[in-house]
Amino acid sequence: MVKPLMVDSSSDSGSSAGAEKPAHPLKHIAVIMDGNNRWAKQRGLSGIAGHEAGVERIRDILRAAKERGVEAVSLFAFSSENWKRPELEVRGLMSLFSSYLKKEAKKLRDDGVRLRVVGNRSHFSDRLKRLIADAEGMTASGKFTLVLCVDYGGRWDIANAAQKIAAEVQMGRLRPTDIDEATLGKFLQTTGLPDPDLCIRTAGEQRISNFLLWQMAYSEFYFADCYWPDFDTAALTVAIDEYYSRQRRFGLRDGVDDLPSRGVVKSV
Repeated sequence: MVKPLMVDSSSDSGSSAGAEKPAHPLKHIAVIMDGNNRWAKQRGLSGIAGHEAGVERIRDILRAAKERGVEAVSLFAFSSENWKRPELEVRGLMSLFSSYLKKEAKKLRDDGVRLRVVGNRSHFSDRLKRLIADAEGMTASGKFTLVLCVDYGGRWDIANAAQKIAAEVQMGRLRPTDIDEATLGKFLQTTGLPDPDLCIRTAGEQRISNFLLWQMAYSEFYFADCYWPDFDTAALTVAIDEYYSRQRRFGLRDGVDDLPSRGVVKSV
């Protein structure tokens, strides 16, 4: 059973699930896939078996998300901090990532899914880097986007963007006065994608854990008690319906349906 644990979203606005044209349609779901190890431990299995079960869950979630009109799903697959885990587990996760790329790239392409891998690739082997590039190239024409966040951290993403902007200023291609929220957004790993409308975290934990910190400034949060390998299409439906039941105001007052452009306030 999936039990939603609410976060107060008093500054946002939205529409109900039954509306024909929701004011803020759900375009991008971000997921913190938590609980794989605990799921395996409950069953007397190795930790990597839990991660393998979690990978199998991805396929169903992508299909269900597409059916509900979602355009992008971002999955927190491996954080910057996960390198601190036991070496055997880290090697197993990297091997699982490589296997996923080799096995799933063609199927993703055939299903119209574009794969994007975001994060710091400097720690990856040359072989893994080639696998990533090949999978991204093979799926480049897809209309639905799957973002795998691997060796990713929100603080790293912002700092990395700041470094790139500083280099642009140093080379005279940007002036300091040109730098605003939109400019910084262009240098983030998720450039070109809408910010997540909904962030789902499984296993009952209620933390962001350094995931898409800039991008989730106005995301709705949904926390499910079940572990990620048990988060099925029915659980996703519950989360999506919960999203559409909420009010999203983005700093506006109740009853104001139109969302102005970021940084611009409409006169009334």
